[in-house]
Amino acid sequence: MTAAPRATRHDTTVPPTVRLSVLLWLAAIAAGAVEALVWLALPDPPTPTQLGLRFSIYTVLTVLVLALHTGRNAVRWAVAVLLGGIGTLSLVVEPLSWLAVGGSPTAFLATVDGPTLLITGLRVAHIAAVLAALVLLFRPPATAFFTRNRGR
Repeated sequence: MTAAPRATRHDTTVPPTVRLSVLLWLAAIAAGAVEALVWLALPDPPTPTQLGLRFSIYTVLTVLVLALHTGRNAVRWAVAVLLGGIGTLSLVVEPLSWLAVGGSPTAFLATVDGPTLLITGLRVAHIAAVLAALVLLFRPPATAFFTRNRGR
């Protein structure tokens, strides 16, 4: 007679919602990285120090996002607050401030140069990826995964 398989304390199967969320977070980070590089084509490019700092932050955030696969709820909340909250605010403050002082999207589109238009498109894609990733991170299957693995 063979012994029944021993039950594990935690189910480590990562649900599709979490896997897709991770991919979208990584896409958002990639959009931010590409945006930083496109800024080099503008008249006032970032300094090497600014780029180094930005890419150091992207590296840390990538490691944090990849840690979502562990099922640790603290990681989920760190990603949600840092990328979904603070990161999103950093992306929308500038355009919202511009709109608040009378910026015209129509005039912008009529006069925008190529690099700035690319940056704008990357920013829109970045925000869309963050919002979708954030929603997926709190869907019921994801919540069940992080709840099951809370003690890890």
